[in-house]
Amino acid sequence: MSETKILLTEKEMPTHWYNIQADMPQLPRPPLHPATGNPVGPDDLKAIFPMSLIEQEMTRERWVEIPEEVREIYRLWRPSPLYRAHRLEKALDTPARIFYKYEGVSPAGSHKLNTAVPQAYFNKKEGIKRLTTETGAGQWGVALSQACNFFGLECTVYMVRVSYHQKPYRRSMMEVFGARVYASPSEQTAAGRKILSAEPDSPGSLGIAISEAVEDAAGREDTNYALGSVLNHVLLHQTVIGLEAREQMARAGYYPDVVIACCGGGSNFGGLAFPFAHDKLVRGAKVRLVAVEPSACPTLTRGKFAYDYGDVAGLTPLLPMYTLGAEFMPPGIHAGGLRYHGDSPLVSQLVHDGVVEARAFNQTDVFQSAIMFARSEGIVPAPESAHAIACAIKEALAAREAGEARTILFNLSGHGFLDLPSYDAYLAGKLEDYPLPEEELARSLSRLPGVALG
Repeated sequence: MSETKILLTEKEMPTHWYNIQADMPQLPRPPLHPATGNPVGPDDLKAIFPMSLIEQEMTRERWVEIPEEVREIYRLWRPSPLYRAHRLEKALDTPARIFYKYEGVSPAGSHKLNTAVPQAYFNKKEGIKRLTTETGAGQWGVALSQACNFFGLECTVYMVRVSYHQKPYRRSMMEVFGARVYASPSEQTAAGRKILSAEPDSPGSLGIAISEAVEDAAGREDTNYALGSVLNHVLLHQTVIGLEAREQMARAGYYPDVVIACCGGGSNFGGLAFPFAHDKLVRGAKVRLVAVEPSACPTLTRGKFAYDYGDVAGLTPLLPMYTLGAEFMPPGIHAGGLRYHGDSPLVSQLVHDGVVEARAFNQTDVFQSAIMFARSEGIVPAPESAHAIACAIKEALAAREAGEARTILFNLSGHGFLDLPSYDAYLAGKLEDYPLPEEELARSLSRLPGVALG
């Protein structure tokens, strides 16, 4: 039997992030200013972002150096391990080789710390004292609270209300690291108060929480906004995942036929897939790249490719992306990190151009796959990550039917140790599927502010 863990040393950790904008056949159209409709420039973003991150957002350079201060903190958990899922392969009776990159070894329990640390670092360098953000399932909020603690910054988190109650211990972790956490929509901002006045029992959404965090940041000179997904610089930081995985796969003696990750805003999918997308685009590698999302929030599989706001209040630039409409209210599924109406412009463009595939799975199928994985491999996965597992299992069964020894790589982007109430609900038979009704989708898309991009 081949190795179970493929490890790199700290000295072998990437020294640069990979920027896929250097290799894309077609770049996304520019974001548009919400007031003027003109393309957004650096000066438009200075109110809430440091210039160093704005430069990373817009650069076309293939490689961006990782500062030594960031790499020093990365060493707490990076390089992360790559596992061969021997026991899952046996349980599936498949000839497929299944590998997973495990990001749950980070102090935050997920991949989110890969971008939280550099965002806190670059803000600190430019004299910022405080960061605001939103969080869905809480993984990003935990990561940013830790990163702010590392660099002596204050942190305020607007946590989507349904997740605030479903995942209370994530809030506890944020507060352990000094963050102030509000259930969103909240009474702290005009955007939150407006939502509550119309819908006092609103479960909240990432779009609402973003509005609150941006409004908060824009109102104070010592405060900037930090985002855990969607934007170019966030996906850039996450490419340490795929760069390490590519080296580890080479050491294992295999190259993946398919690379899989869950996708809400796009950070962990882009982090794993983009270095392999480079191989596909530049070297002609025959690798499939699959982004997996919930059927209840099917942005890539059923959304429209159009300009739309990143938030409910329309405070953010209009982004060219697959979207369900900024006012779309996803049902309260237990994968809170995937309850977002839009997607990364980079991922959206690659899906539109046929470089990336997208799949959607029902909640009960996802949890069934998560249980099988946990009982085989011993790790309880985050519900978000379990979407990738569901797809990997489907690919492994397809390989069995075809009698082909395909190589599958997926990102286990975080553990589910603080998601056990969701597992309780599944084991008690209380979870339901919420495939998005066509009439609800049509109603939400009818309110899009921008024209379809074709």
